[in-house]
Amino acid sequence: MTDSPATLEQLLELNSRSRVILEGADRAGARAMLKAVGFSDDDLKKPIIGIANTWTEIGPCNFHLRRLSAKVKEGIRRAGGTPLEFNTVSISDGITMGTEGMKASLISREIIADSIELVARGNFFDGIICLAACDKTMPGTIMAMIRLDIPGIMLYGGSIAPGNYRGQDVTVQDVYEAIGAYTAGKISAEELKAIEDVACPGPGACGGQFTANTMATVGEILGICPMGMSDIPAMDDNKDRVSYDLGQIMMNMIEQDIRPSKIITRASLENAVASIAASGGSTNGVLHTLAFAREAGIPFTIDDIENISRNTPLICDLKPTGRFVATDMYRAGGIRLLAQRLVEGGYADGSTLTVTGRTLAEEAASARETPGQEVIRTWQNPISPNGGLHILKGNLAPNGAVVKLKGTEPRKFRGPARVFDSEIAAFDAVKRQEIRPGDVVVIRYEGPVGGPGMQEMLQITAALVGQGLGDSVMLITDGRFSGATRGLMIGHIAPEAAVGGPIGLLREGDIITVDIDSRSLNVELSDDELNARHRAWQPPAPHYVNGVFAKYARLVAQADDGAVTNTLHGLKA
Repeated sequence: MTDSPATLEQLLELNSRSRVILEGADRAGARAMLKAVGFSDDDLKKPIIGIANTWTEIGPCNFHLRRLSAKVKEGIRRAGGTPLEFNTVSISDGITMGTEGMKASLISREIIADSIELVARGNFFDGIICLAACDKTMPGTIMAMIRLDIPGIMLYGGSIAPGNYRGQDVTVQDVYEAIGAYTAGKISAEELKAIEDVACPGPGACGGQFTANTMATVGEILGICPMGMSDIPAMDDNKDRVSYDLGQIMMNMIEQDIRPSKIITRASLENAVASIAASGGSTNGVLHTLAFAREAGIPFTIDDIENISRNTPLICDLKPTGRFVATDMYRAGGIRLLAQRLVEGGYADGSTLTVTGRTLAEEAASARETPGQEVIRTWQNPISPNGGLHILKGNLAPNGAVVKLKGTEPRKFRGPARVFDSEIAAFDAVKRQEIRPGDVVVIRYEGPVGGPGMQEMLQITAALVGQGLGDSVMLITDGRFSGATRGLMIGHIAPEAAVGGPIGLLREGDIITVDIDSRSLNVELSDDELNARHRAWQPPAPHYVNGVFAKYARLVAQADDGAVTNTLHGLKA
């Protein structure tokens, strides 16, 4: 199909799915209902394209998606399709952080996937375009598209512009670290308020290589988002232009039968993990790539992720461990330049297919590097010889744990456990300045089942950094972290405490050791002692006995299995 409008006869060849619900005398009732909201007979004869919009006015990440949706619909109509928009949920991690509401975040990923799948199956769309922005909306929409396996595209709404405080770029990460500095008496209440006021200057998702921009990178490298569209900032005029272009891309996908099962493969998942490793991306990328594998039935494990990250150097100098923000990366050459580096360096398979019908290598070939840029380094000048992600195992994490490191953090740590059975209890101790250099903060019963929902813990990790303890304290948890977390903060410990994992057996003062080079995390206790403690251990009462949180806790897999709730989560290798 060309960029010229198709004839009605040509379009009739592209609407085979939607004919089930809209064609024939017995479907007159369905057509009557759609005519009631303004659709014509010609509209209903064209390919029906669902638009799953994660718009919300709760927070900046998704606030502008109505604007982009209007452009997407214009582009679909111009290309000869009929758009049908619907909404799904979104939880703002930055707003809920540090409260019971944070438990809703990871659970929302499953609800987003379920709701999109439900609406799309119910309405027999010929294709679907998903507008996403906040941390869980991107993986949730991709999971839904994998299940549906109809032509599908994910478009990231784009990064927020950085704030400016005393001449320096700042993000929401700086706000949380300022909270820690304030509790330690290092800054005044007025300074904290000043940072709060400027950190988030308008719509868009958090500006570092935190979870949102990590998953935007994954979307393009995976091939499910058109190359060059994710990293355009939220309020850039080019975002409207590319949103409009999605209509023609979608019609071409339907014509060529380009579906997620042809795009999301073992090779493209490996490419995606390499992009996380090379860019210093979020530990949440581990959960989400594992979830994609489970949805697609692709054997893929955290050991595969460790192998890829160990052999992929870190080359992007991005916050939270680096100097630059996402808009800087866009100006430097963007995700396309990173893709070109990965392909040319042999760290990514350039033959994988993307939604445009072109391969990753073909898309990457048109990268344009801004002269003198310092954001995306070459392989000859990496920040670290290993990627940012490290998978640790040992008697405290038999099935694995995850940490993100720049390479400048301590390689070994040994210290006494300071044990807390919730993030709130641990944060209260931090605020009271009860954590000392050399301590190992243990936060447990915050895993997929125990939380439920694996709370992100940016509030406490940033507070430790803000108090000046980032290099002298270790934190371990069966919960998870924000992409903005930095330092020796180890999460996703599996199995979790709530199901009898070893982290639930720890006592105050137990000596915990980590060795990054050997990828080990252990407690200095004998097997006999651990077994004796396990025999005496009793599972805690669940926090929720009904409702969506309780349902999630009954269904969810462990973190090393992506914390998914579908029936394929037993497929690991």
